[in-house]
Amino acid sequence: MSKVLVGTSGYSYADWRGTFYPKDLPMKEMLRYYATMFNCVELNFTYYRVPEPHVISAMVKATTPGFEFAIKANEATTHKLDRSVLGDFKDGIEPARLANRLAGVLCQFPFGFKNTEENRAYLAQLARDLKDYKVIVEFRHDSWIKPAIFRFLADNALAYCSVDEPKIPGLVPPDAIATSDVAYVRFHSRDASKWFHGDGKDRYDYLYTKEELAEWLPKVRKLASEAERTYIFFNNCHAGHAAVNATEFKQMLAELGLLSE
Repeated sequence: MSKVLVGTSGYSYADWRGTFYPKDLPMKEMLRYYATMFNCVELNFTYYRVPEPHVISAMVKATTPGFEFAIKANEATTHKLDRSVLGDFKDGIEPARLANRLAGVLCQFPFGFKNTEENRAYLAQLARDLKDYKVIVEFRHDSWIKPAIFRFLADNALAYCSVDEPKIPGLVPPDAIATSDVAYVRFHSRDASKWFHGDGKDRYDYLYTKEELAEWLPKVRKLASEAERTYIFFNNCHAGHAAVNATEFKQMLAELGLLSE
């Protein structure tokens, strides 16, 4: 079985105070505290701005050896299909890679990024651009969910991101698929009413029940048997829901002997 790590998508949230963090914990101390509870984190601020090396270096220094960072690709790369920022992006995350703390680069594409010849060519080029990194690809449109695409990902050393999200026509189903030596899962929400409505800020405001989490236990066992490392991140970050669910899921995995500490 592979090493299984559990964390959350981001960690620096004021509304986590009192739910996950002590009420008076300064923002600058959140990562240190977080790292006492989890052994990995998904950095999402890098989607909005290209990271600077000194910022990532400080995060590495604030955490203990063995703590890993999955880093989300910048918006330009995944939503504007502009690869021009990749040089600066790679420079920015280099401190994590050099410290052997980089779990991988998450490339999350939007619903409008559909399975076309042009988009497949873009993915193949992205794989070449990031050939020295573990690249995880998250699709939002179900046109990609085909055996031929999973073979395409495997042939290009791209890891598929399994997701838990609402059952809405066109969205990706909650299948556990491994296409490389890295398996990756993101828990978003099951609330269909918020997914395509409003500005999207409330899309991830959802607390999973233990019964819903338990549905993923056999799926994680499957992934852990097929990949060398399995990462599980909770992106339902409103009001500390992600930290609550990640803690619960860690306990479930530990009881089955699947959790890596």
